[in-house]
Amino acid sequence: MKKKKLYKNSVVSIILFFVINAVAVTSGIMIYSAVVDGYGNNEDVVFWSVFGTICLLSVITTVANWVHRKFMVEKPVNRILDATDKVAKGDFSVRFDIEHSFKSYNEYDYIMENFNKMTAQLSKTEVLHTDFISNVSHEIKSPLLVIQNCASYLQQPEIDEATRIKYAQTLSSASKRITGLINNVLKLNKLENNELKQEYEEFDLSEAFMRAVIDFEDLFEEKKLTLDCDIEEGVKIVSLPSCLETVWNNLLSNAVKFTPEGGKISVSLKRADGKVRVKVEDTGCGIPSETGARIFEKFYQGDTSHSQEGNGLGLALVKKIIDVTGGEISVESEVGKGSAFCITLDAGAENGR
Repeated sequence: MKKKKLYKNSVVSIILFFVINAVAVTSGIMIYSAVVDGYGNNEDVVFWSVFGTICLLSVITTVANWVHRKFMVEKPVNRILDATDKVAKGDFSVRFDIEHSFKSYNEYDYIMENFNKMTAQLSKTEVLHTDFISNVSHEIKSPLLVIQNCASYLQQPEIDEATRIKYAQTLSSASKRITGLINNVLKLNKLENNELKQEYEEFDLSEAFMRAVIDFEDLFEEKKLTLDCDIEEGVKIVSLPSCLETVWNNLLSNAVKFTPEGGKISVSLKRADGKVRVKVEDTGCGIPSETGARIFEKFYQGDTSHSQEGNGLGLALVKKIIDVTGGEISVESEVGKGSAFCITLDAGAENGR
Protein backbone atom coordinates (compact mmCIF):
# COMPACT_ATOMS: atom_id res chain seq x y z
CA MET A 1 0.00 0.00 0.00
CA LYS A 2 2.80 2.42 0.94
CA LYS A 3 4.82 1.60 -2.17
CA LYS A 4 1.80 2.25 -4.39
CA LYS A 5 1.21 5.65 -2.76
CA LEU A 6 4.88 6.62 -3.02
CA TYR A 7 4.92 5.53 -6.67
CA LYS A 8 1.82 7.64 -7.32
CA ASN A 9 3.42 10.68 -5.62
CA SER A 10 6.59 10.23 -7.71
CA VAL A 11 4.58 10.08 -10.94
CA VAL A 12 2.68 13.24 -9.99
CA SER A 13 5.95 15.06 -9.23
CA ILE A 14 7.47 13.99 -12.57
CA ILE A 15 4.37 15.10 -14.50
CA LEU A 16 4.35 18.45 -12.66
CA PHE A 17 8.04 19.00 -13.44
CA PHE A 18 7.44 18.12 -17.10
CA VAL A 19 4.46 20.51 -17.37
CA ILE A 20 6.40 23.43 -15.85
CA ASN A 21 9.31 22.91 -18.23
CA ALA A 22 6.99 22.41 -21.20
CA VAL A 23 5.16 25.66 -20.38
CA ALA A 24 8.46 27.51 -20.00
CA VAL A 25 9.86 26.24 -23.33
CA THR A 26 6.55 26.83 -25.14
CA SER A 27 6.32 30.37 -23.75
CA GLY A 28 9.88 31.06 -24.89
CA ILE A 29 9.13 29.81 -28.39
CA MET A 30 5.91 31.85 -28.61
CA ILE A 31 7.65 35.02 -27.43
CA TYR A 32 10.50 34.38 -29.89
CA SER A 33 7.99 33.96 -32.75
CA ALA A 34 6.15 37.16 -31.77
CA VAL A 35 9.39 39.18 -31.59
CA VAL A 36 10.62 37.81 -34.94
CA ASP A 37 7.28 38.68 -36.55
CA GLY A 38 7.40 42.19 -35.17
CA TYR A 39 11.12 42.98 -35.28
CA GLY A 40 12.52 40.47 -37.74
CA ASN A 41 14.65 43.16 -39.39
CA ASN A 42 16.30 44.17 -36.10
CA GLU A 43 18.56 41.40 -34.86
CA ASP A 44 19.56 43.26 -31.68
CA VAL A 45 15.97 43.66 -30.56
CA VAL A 46 15.24 39.98 -31.28
CA PHE A 47 18.36 38.81 -29.43
CA TRP A 48 17.84 40.88 -26.29
CA SER A 49 14.11 40.18 -26.22
CA VAL A 50 14.65 36.43 -26.39
CA PHE A 51 17.57 36.59 -23.95
CA GLY A 52 15.46 38.60 -21.50
CA THR A 53 12.57 36.16 -21.84
CA ILE A 54 14.84 33.17 -21.21
CA CYS A 55 16.36 34.88 -18.15
CA LEU A 56 12.89 35.72 -16.80
CA LEU A 57 11.67 32.13 -17.27
CA SER A 58 14.88 30.80 -15.71
CA VAL A 59 14.38 33.05 -12.68
CA ILE A 60 10.76 31.92 -12.34
CA THR A 61 11.66 28.19 -12.53
CA THR A 62 14.62 28.71 -10.18
CA VAL A 63 12.43 30.48 -7.62
CA ALA A 64 9.77 27.78 -7.98
CA ASN A 65 12.41 25.09 -7.45
CA TRP A 66 13.83 26.96 -4.41
CA VAL A 67 10.38 27.30 -2.85
CA HIS A 68 9.71 23.62 -3.52
CA ARG A 69 13.04 22.55 -1.95
CA LYS A 70 12.66 24.97 0.96
CA PHE A 71 9.22 23.80 2.07
CA MET A 72 8.90 20.32 0.58
CA VAL A 73 12.44 19.01 1.12
CA GLU A 74 14.58 21.07 3.49
CA LYS A 75 11.86 21.70 6.08
CA PRO A 76 10.95 18.01 6.69
CA VAL A 77 14.60 16.93 6.36
CA ASN A 78 15.68 19.46 9.01
CA ARG A 79 12.88 18.26 11.30
CA ILE A 80 14.06 14.68 10.87
CA LEU A 81 17.71 15.67 11.45
CA ASP A 82 16.81 17.53 14.66
CA ALA A 83 14.81 14.54 15.90
CA THR A 84 17.54 12.00 15.10
CA ASP A 85 20.08 14.22 16.87
CA LYS A 86 17.95 14.13 20.03
CA VAL A 87 17.59 10.34 19.80
CA ALA A 88 21.35 10.00 19.34
CA LYS A 89 21.74 11.87 22.64
CA GLY A 90 19.43 9.42 24.40
CA ASP A 91 16.07 11.20 24.23
CA PHE A 92 13.59 8.51 23.12
CA SER A 93 10.52 10.65 23.84
CA VAL A 94 10.78 12.45 20.49
CA ARG A 95 7.69 12.15 18.29
CA PHE A 96 6.58 13.81 15.04
CA ASP A 97 3.23 15.51 14.52
CA ILE A 98 2.41 14.51 10.95
CA GLU A 99 0.62 17.37 9.19
CA HIS A 100 -0.94 15.47 6.29
CA SER A 101 -3.78 13.00 6.46
CA PHE A 102 -2.87 9.36 5.85
CA LYS A 103 -4.31 9.42 2.31
CA SER A 104 -2.04 12.38 1.47
CA TYR A 105 1.19 10.96 2.94
CA ASN A 106 4.42 11.63 1.08
CA GLU A 107 7.82 9.98 1.55
CA TYR A 108 8.71 12.16 4.53
CA ASP A 109 5.41 11.43 6.26
CA TYR A 110 6.13 7.70 6.06
CA ILE A 111 9.64 8.29 7.40
CA MET A 112 8.19 10.26 10.31
CA GLU A 113 5.57 7.60 10.99
CA ASN A 114 8.26 4.88 11.06
CA PHE A 115 10.43 7.13 13.22
CA ASN A 116 7.58 7.44 15.76
CA LYS A 117 7.23 3.64 15.84
CA MET A 118 10.99 3.24 16.25
CA THR A 119 11.31 5.72 19.12
CA ALA A 120 8.28 4.20 20.85
CA GLN A 121 9.95 0.78 20.69
CA LEU A 122 13.30 2.24 21.81
CA SER A 123 11.57 3.94 24.74
CA LYS A 124 9.93 0.66 25.72
CA THR A 125 13.24 -1.20 25.37
CA GLU A 126 15.00 1.38 27.50
CA VAL A 127 12.42 0.93 30.28
CA LEU A 128 12.78 -2.86 30.06
CA HIS A 129 16.57 -2.54 30.12
CA THR A 130 16.47 -0.31 33.19
CA ASP A 131 14.04 -2.64 34.95
CA PHE A 132 16.17 -5.63 33.95
CA ILE A 133 19.33 -4.12 35.48
CA SER A 134 17.41 -3.10 38.59
CA ASN A 135 15.88 -6.56 39.04
CA VAL A 136 19.13 -8.43 38.40
CA SER A 137 20.90 -6.20 40.91
CA HIS A 138 18.18 -6.83 43.48
CA GLU A 139 18.14 -10.59 42.93
CA ILE A 140 21.95 -10.83 43.22
CA LYS A 141 22.14 -8.46 46.18
CA SER A 142 19.99 -10.63 48.49
CA PRO A 143 21.98 -13.89 48.25
CA LEU A 144 25.26 -11.96 48.28
CA LEU A 145 24.24 -10.40 51.59
CA VAL A 146 23.47 -13.88 52.93
CA ILE A 147 26.89 -15.12 51.76
CA GLN A 148 28.67 -12.18 53.40
CA ASN A 149 26.87 -12.69 56.70
CA CYS A 150 27.46 -16.45 56.76
CA ALA A 151 31.12 -16.02 55.83
CA SER A 152 31.49 -13.53 58.68
CA TYR A 153 29.83 -15.92 61.18
CA LEU A 154 31.99 -18.85 60.04
CA GLN A 155 35.10 -16.90 60.94
CA GLN A 156 34.10 -16.85 64.60
CA PRO A 157 36.07 -19.54 66.47
CA GLU A 158 33.48 -20.15 69.20
CA ILE A 159 30.66 -21.50 66.98
CA ASP A 160 29.89 -25.21 67.29
CA GLU A 161 30.10 -27.77 64.49
CA ALA A 162 26.31 -27.99 63.95
CA THR A 163 26.05 -24.21 63.49
CA ARG A 164 29.05 -24.24 61.17
CA ILE A 165 27.39 -26.90 58.99
CA LYS A 166 24.15 -24.90 58.98
CA TYR A 167 25.95 -21.76 57.78
CA ALA A 168 27.86 -23.77 55.16
CA GLN A 169 24.57 -25.15 53.81
CA THR A 170 23.14 -21.63 53.68
CA LEU A 171 26.24 -20.49 51.76
CA SER A 172 25.78 -23.34 49.28
CA SER A 173 22.08 -22.52 48.83
CA ALA A 174 22.77 -18.80 48.26
CA SER A 175 25.55 -19.51 45.76
CA LYS A 176 23.28 -21.93 43.85
CA ARG A 177 20.62 -19.22 43.72
CA ILE A 178 23.08 -16.77 42.13
CA THR A 179 24.32 -19.45 39.72
CA GLY A 180 20.75 -20.28 38.72
CA LEU A 181 19.98 -16.61 38.10
CA ILE A 182 23.08 -16.11 35.95
CA ASN A 183 22.40 -19.29 33.96
CA ASN A 184 18.79 -18.23 33.32
CA VAL A 185 19.88 -14.74 32.23
CA LEU A 186 22.43 -16.21 29.82
CA LYS A 187 19.97 -18.74 28.40
CA LEU A 188 17.26 -16.10 27.96
CA ASN A 189 19.71 -13.74 26.28
CA LYS A 190 20.82 -16.43 23.81
CA LEU A 191 17.24 -17.32 22.99
CA GLU A 192 16.19 -13.70 22.49
CA ASN A 193 19.19 -13.00 20.22
CA ASN A 194 18.82 -16.24 18.23
CA GLU A 195 22.24 -17.41 19.40
CA LEU A 196 21.12 -20.94 20.16
CA LYS A 197 23.86 -23.13 18.70
CA GLN A 198 22.50 -26.52 19.66
CA GLU A 199 21.27 -28.62 16.75
CA TYR A 200 17.75 -29.98 16.66
CA GLU A 201 17.69 -33.73 17.17
CA GLU A 202 15.22 -36.55 17.43
CA PHE A 203 14.82 -37.88 20.96
CA ASP A 204 12.40 -39.79 23.17
CA LEU A 205 10.29 -37.09 24.81
CA SER A 206 8.50 -39.60 27.05
CA GLU A 207 11.79 -40.81 28.51
CA ALA A 208 13.18 -37.29 28.95
CA PHE A 209 10.02 -36.06 30.69
CA MET A 210 9.87 -39.11 32.99
CA ARG A 211 13.53 -38.61 33.89
CA ALA A 212 12.78 -34.99 34.86
CA VAL A 213 9.88 -36.16 37.07
CA ILE A 214 12.06 -38.80 38.78
CA ASP A 215 14.68 -36.13 39.61
CA PHE A 216 12.06 -34.48 41.86
CA GLU A 217 11.20 -37.70 43.68
CA ASP A 218 13.04 -36.70 46.88
CA LEU A 219 11.20 -33.37 47.01
CA PHE A 220 7.85 -35.12 46.51
CA GLU A 221 8.59 -37.40 49.45
CA GLU A 222 9.92 -34.56 51.61
CA LYS A 223 6.64 -32.65 51.27
CA LYS A 224 4.52 -35.82 51.29
CA LEU A 225 3.09 -34.99 47.89
CA THR A 226 1.03 -37.49 45.91
CA LEU A 227 2.26 -37.95 42.34
CA ASP A 228 -0.15 -38.99 39.58
CA CYS A 229 1.60 -39.93 36.31
CA ASP A 230 -0.03 -40.60 32.94
CA ILE A 231 2.83 -40.65 30.43
CA GLU A 232 2.48 -42.31 27.04
CA GLU A 233 5.62 -44.26 26.17
CA GLY A 234 7.69 -43.99 23.02
CA VAL A 235 6.72 -40.46 21.97
CA LYS A 236 9.57 -39.08 19.86
CA ILE A 237 9.94 -35.57 18.49
CA VAL A 238 12.60 -33.46 16.78
CA SER A 239 13.42 -30.49 19.01
CA LEU A 240 15.92 -29.13 21.56
CA PRO A 241 16.16 -31.71 24.39
CA SER A 242 18.27 -29.65 26.83
CA CYS A 243 16.02 -26.60 26.42
CA LEU A 244 12.87 -28.66 27.00
CA GLU A 245 14.56 -30.16 30.05
CA THR A 246 14.75 -26.60 31.40
CA VAL A 247 11.01 -26.27 30.77
CA TRP A 248 10.12 -29.45 32.69
CA ASN A 249 12.43 -28.56 35.59
CA ASN A 250 10.90 -25.09 35.94
CA LEU A 251 7.30 -26.30 35.82
CA LEU A 252 7.90 -29.18 38.24
CA SER A 253 9.90 -26.95 40.57
CA ASN A 254 7.06 -24.41 40.70
CA ALA A 255 4.50 -27.16 41.28
CA VAL A 256 6.47 -28.48 44.25
CA LYS A 257 7.20 -25.00 45.56
CA PHE A 258 3.61 -23.77 45.59
CA THR A 259 1.85 -26.99 46.61
CA PRO A 260 1.38 -27.36 50.37
CA GLU A 261 2.44 -30.47 52.24
CA GLY A 262 0.18 -33.42 51.54
CA GLY A 263 -1.00 -31.99 48.21
CA LYS A 264 -1.10 -33.61 44.79
CA ILE A 265 0.84 -33.11 41.55
CA SER A 266 -0.37 -34.64 38.28
CA VAL A 267 1.76 -34.95 35.15
CA SER A 268 0.70 -36.26 31.76
CA LEU A 269 2.09 -36.63 28.26
CA LYS A 270 -0.22 -37.63 25.40
CA ARG A 271 0.04 -37.72 21.63
CA ALA A 272 -3.00 -36.90 19.49
CA ASP A 273 -3.73 -35.37 16.08
CA GLY A 274 -0.05 -34.84 15.26
CA LYS A 275 0.51 -32.96 18.52
CA VAL A 276 2.09 -33.82 21.86
CA ARG A 277 0.46 -32.33 24.94
CA VAL A 278 2.37 -32.18 28.21
CA LYS A 279 0.53 -31.11 31.34
CA VAL A 280 1.80 -30.30 34.86
CA GLU A 281 -1.01 -29.75 37.36
CA ASP A 282 -0.89 -29.08 41.10
CA THR A 283 -3.25 -28.47 44.02
CA GLY A 284 -1.33 -25.46 45.24
CA CYS A 285 -2.27 -21.89 46.08
CA GLY A 286 -3.36 -21.01 42.54
CA ILE A 287 -2.78 -17.83 40.57
CA PRO A 288 -5.03 -14.71 40.68
CA SER A 289 -6.26 -13.59 37.25
CA GLU A 290 -4.33 -10.29 37.38
CA THR A 291 -1.14 -12.21 38.15
CA GLY A 292 -1.81 -14.88 35.52
CA ALA A 293 -1.75 -12.24 32.80
CA ARG A 294 1.87 -11.38 33.65
CA ILE A 295 3.51 -14.60 34.84
CA PHE A 296 5.52 -15.00 31.64
CA GLU A 297 7.11 -11.54 31.96
CA LYS A 298 10.76 -11.36 32.95
CA PHE A 299 11.32 -10.87 36.68
CA TYR A 300 7.61 -10.73 37.44
CA GLN A 301 6.73 -12.54 40.66
CA GLY A 302 3.15 -12.96 41.78
CA ASP A 303 4.36 -13.51 45.34
CA THR A 304 5.27 -9.91 46.15
CA SER A 305 6.23 -10.90 49.68
CA HIS A 306 9.08 -13.02 48.22
CA SER A 307 8.30 -15.67 50.81
CA GLN A 308 9.17 -18.26 48.17
CA GLU A 309 12.62 -18.30 46.57
CA GLY A 310 12.73 -17.36 42.92
CA ASN A 311 14.04 -14.74 40.55
CA GLY A 312 11.08 -14.26 38.21
CA LEU A 313 12.95 -15.62 35.18
CA GLY A 314 11.81 -19.26 35.20
CA LEU A 315 8.46 -18.88 33.42
CA ALA A 316 9.83 -16.18 31.09
CA LEU A 317 12.49 -18.68 30.04
CA VAL A 318 9.86 -21.42 29.65
CA LYS A 319 7.72 -19.18 27.41
CA LYS A 320 10.70 -18.20 25.25
CA ILE A 321 11.82 -21.82 24.79
CA ILE A 322 8.31 -22.92 23.82
CA ASP A 323 8.04 -20.03 21.34
CA VAL A 324 11.43 -20.86 19.80
CA THR A 325 10.55 -24.54 19.41
CA GLY A 326 7.27 -23.68 17.72
CA GLY A 327 4.99 -24.80 20.55
CA GLU A 328 2.27 -23.23 22.66
CA ILE A 329 1.85 -22.86 26.41
CA SER A 330 -1.28 -22.06 28.38
CA VAL A 331 -2.20 -21.91 32.06
CA GLU A 332 -5.44 -22.52 33.90
CA SER A 333 -5.62 -21.63 37.56
CA GLU A 334 -7.99 -20.98 40.42
CA VAL A 335 -6.98 -19.39 43.69
CA GLY A 336 -6.90 -21.94 46.48
CA LYS A 337 -7.38 -24.90 44.14
CA GLY A 338 -4.21 -25.05 42.07
CA SER A 339 -2.76 -24.46 38.60
CA ALA A 340 -2.35 -26.45 35.39
CA PHE A 341 0.30 -25.64 32.77
CA CYS A 342 -0.29 -27.21 29.37
CA ILE A 343 2.32 -27.32 26.61
CA THR A 344 1.58 -28.32 23.03
CA LEU A 345 4.37 -29.39 20.66
CA ASP A 346 4.38 -30.70 17.11
CA ALA A 347 4.93 -34.47 17.03
CA GLY A 348 7.50 -35.71 14.53
CA ALA A 349 8.16 -32.27 13.05
CA GLU A 350 11.28 -30.17 13.30
CA ASN A 351 9.89 -27.61 15.68
CA GLY A 352 10.98 -24.04 15.28
CA ARG A 353 12.59 -24.55 11.87
